[in-house]
Amino acid sequence: MMRQLIREIVETTGRWNVVGEAGTGFEAIRLLHTEKPDVLTLDLEMPDLGGVETLGYIMSELPRPVVIVSSHTERMADPALRALEYGAVEYVVKPGSDPAQQEEFEERLLNALDAALHARLRNLRLRIAVAGALQRARRIRQKQRPATCAVAIAASTGGPSALLDLVAALPEDTACAVFIVQHMPSTFTERFAERLGAECALPVSVARDLELVRGGHVYLGPGTHHLSLTRTQDGICVQLLDEPPLRGVRPAADVLFTAVARTFGPASLGVVLTGMGRDGAEGMRALHTVGARTIAQDEASAVIAGMPRAAAPYSDEILPLPAIGGRITTIARELQSAR
Repeated sequence: MMRQLIREIVETTGRWNVVGEAGTGFEAIRLLHTEKPDVLTLDLEMPDLGGVETLGYIMSELPRPVVIVSSHTERMADPALRALEYGAVEYVVKPGSDPAQQEEFEERLLNALDAALHARLRNLRLRIAVAGALQRARRIRQKQRPATCAVAIAASTGGPSALLDLVAALPEDTACAVFIVQHMPSTFTERFAERLGAECALPVSVARDLELVRGGHVYLGPGTHHLSLTRTQDGICVQLLDEPPLRGVRPAADVLFTAVARTFGPASLGVVLTGMGRDGAEGMRALHTVGARTIAQDEASAVIAGMPRAAAPYSDEILPLPAIGGRITTIARELQSAR
């Protein structure tokens, strides 16, 4: 039924042609060898060879842009994140029987296919977790002080792998609070925070409403709310906004960046990474206006260049991904020393 629905959606556009269907992982691999499609949709739950294993083979032997179309459950969070780390371009949640869900699915699927078609596969790094890597030893500072500076980072398509590289570059003595908005299904954010925490020398958590913002802590925006900030008598606190998606996304980087500009002013840094669309551009303009520092990933190293391209007019620096982590560290130290 799902394959039939995907076929109907894709072929109705007149821009795509379905060259084959496969019901198992082994069938998908055989199909790739014979048909060589431009883009592949892949379910994570398949008989015989599972979706993650199939994807691992595809990306190592027959690299193709892959869009995952699978369930939206806590149980699927770990394989979904593994799929994104293994090189899947996008993840689209299967719809229920509600017509509104089916309409949303159609829009998201077509957007994901377009993103996959234009993705730069050379910039998708295959990340195969080594046993024990998630238990990487790190010291967590017990006494975290209220933050006096902030780093705000936005990413979408291609973002999970880029963010894992980025947080790994943050040193333990980072004094600024770090906020991250990554567009992904809401049930995956807790697991993704754990993955970021395994790579980062700083504590990482999904942001909680009204918690006090601490320096040297990484806050990941939940998929159910926009991530904002507010000033209270205790200091700057997280504010989760239960509002509709902004230009199709929630959490939206524009909401976060605007809040950081308002609360931290020039003692802040905005970073826009790979992603489709233009989320973050207006927020970067707000940061730039208050004298904050701003960085956009360069198009050559982005999987999808839409977001960083839109943010470029308001960016002080445009850098390749491998250079951004070190630059964040340098600027964060400058912001802290200026306080």
